[in-house]
Amino acid sequence: MAQDWDIKPRGHACRACGEAFADRDECSSVLTYTEEGYVRGDYCTACWSGVQIEGTPISTWQGPFLAPPPKAEEALKKETAESLLRRLMEDEDETNTNVIYILAVMLERKRILVERDVKPLDDGRLLRVYEQRKTGETFLITEPRLQLDQLEGVQQEVVAMLGGGPEKKGEGEEPTADAVSGTADAGPEDASSETAAAPAP
Repeated sequence: MAQDWDIKPRGHACRACGEAFADRDECSSVLTYTEEGYVRGDYCTACWSGVQIEGTPISTWQGPFLAPPPKAEEALKKETAESLLRRLMEDEDETNTNVIYILAVMLERKRILVERDVKPLDDGRLLRVYEQRKTGETFLITEPRLQLDQLEGVQQEVVAMLGGGPEKKGEGEEPTADAVSGTADAGPEDASSETAAAPAP
């Protein structure tokens, strides 16, 4: 794998028939691995039953399509855990692998990301498939082999990147040591309201 993380946007139309999704339409999503890397496809209910999957299926899941909210004008503001995660993933700097993983776990605990699947890799690490609840984007995060004696240092690095102090309630994630503690043994967030990941077809 060329890198340890990636973000795949949700399609706004069925990959098979091209029909645009309306808000709350049920759709099925599949993540496959091809010669070009990871590919995501989103399909309407009518097309899903007969779709031919290209490449190696990695994960599938179902859920409603949520129309993206209108973009608001962004004023200068303190960086949040999600904006930092996106920026670090775009930088494609392998030295940020540990920080990226800790940020993803923080966002899962805050129910911003939901874990859709976990896949073992050939090197023994785990590929965690997350979905952003509001945008439907797929975040592919490889879990690093963090040792306990490394965890505190990574947590402090995250705190420093987020500004070193808590934000006002409701404005974003709290960049404190407490906000990133417990990530060493953090399990998947309770997603009982979401459709569980189904076996790949």
